[in-house]
Amino acid sequence: MAPGALVAIGGNEDKQQDLKVLRTICSLPDGGTKTVEIIPTASSIPKEVAEAYIQAFGKIGVPNTHVLHIDRRSDANAPDTMARIKAADLVFFTGGDQLRITSLLGGSLALRSILEHYHNGGVVAGTSAGAACMSATMIFEGDPSGSMHKGNVQMVPGLGLLKTSVIDTHFIQRGRLSRLLEVVVSNPGMIGVGLSEDTAIIVRGALLEVIGKGVVVVVDGHRLGHTNISDIEMRGAIAAENLIVHALPEGYQYDLDEQRFIPPPPKPVIIPSPTPEVPKP
Repeated sequence: MAPGALVAIGGNEDKQQDLKVLRTICSLPDGGTKTVEIIPTASSIPKEVAEAYIQAFGKIGVPNTHVLHIDRRSDANAPDTMARIKAADLVFFTGGDQLRITSLLGGSLALRSILEHYHNGGVVAGTSAGAACMSATMIFEGDPSGSMHKGNVQMVPGLGLLKTSVIDTHFIQRGRLSRLLEVVVSNPGMIGVGLSEDTAIIVRGALLEVIGKGVVVVVDGHRLGHTNISDIEMRGAIAAENLIVHALPEGYQYDLDEQRFIPPPPKPVIIPSPTPEVPKP
């Protein structure tokens, strides 16, 4: 079976008005989402956060929305946890602290079940911290004002759902471009993906598609030329030649394997029919 879809949201998505990003996510499985498992592990207020999503998915009309609390390593290895993930159409990670997700799920049977769920055609989505944790290498700390200085951005292994990308969230709103540039200079084989709020990427295979109101910034280091990052001391200023930066609004795509920017097809030109002449009396 072909893999399903991964959806990473930049945070602060609309849960009250048109709910466009969440509606689009729920339309992804064949026949639409029937069962959602919300995992609020990242949040310090999991009950309140989960309730907001229960209401949002209720507005969309999802018949079965459940909350899967994984608060301990024992929860992540419980048979009931694996069974619920397997039965879900959509597994949804909320925001909070991404290190809580990776420290509780990393190497667990729950993570194995999530990977199987995805590879068997299911949908895995996350917002804010729940999006940042999807990549193989995860940003967990880094002051944007100090970025492009060696060692400012801290990275650890993520869940590994996206093998060749690094995700940053709240990207435009919190001025995190320099942070992502530093990550890509340090790891030029990875594609940096910066997600604006109320904006998401849908990843199917190698193809990334943008939905939502903002933009997604893609930083490609595959053609990186000169850099001094291995020669300077910690906190030294980083030089980098030939980083490529793309900005993608809704409808644009990017091929992660080929590092290729894909605009939407041109809109068809509609030529109005000539107005028939009315015969003179």
